[in-house]
Amino acid sequence: MKREQHITPHPKGGYQVKAAGATRATKRFATQKEAIAEGRRIAKSQKTELVIHNKEGQIREKDSYGHDPFPPRGRAIIYDAFWL
Repeated sequence: MKREQHITPHPKGGYQVKAAGATRATKRFATQKEAIAEGRRIAKSQKTELVIHNKEGQIREKDSYGHDPFPPRGRAIIYDAFWL
């Protein structure tokens, strides 16, 4: 099952990449930048969403790398060579 990847502060310092619903971190990093790079790589390979949290644990940013049923407005979407 594919799950969102969350970038959150680690309780012992630094940042962690953690799959939604997981009890343990996938990997721990010293900086948020490193954690985001790894989380983005995982999310792209699994075609899931990356959720980045700030120091207080609030969602700061989301990036979708899978099928997005609600793509951003203003972007052309190509389905079978037809513009919608």
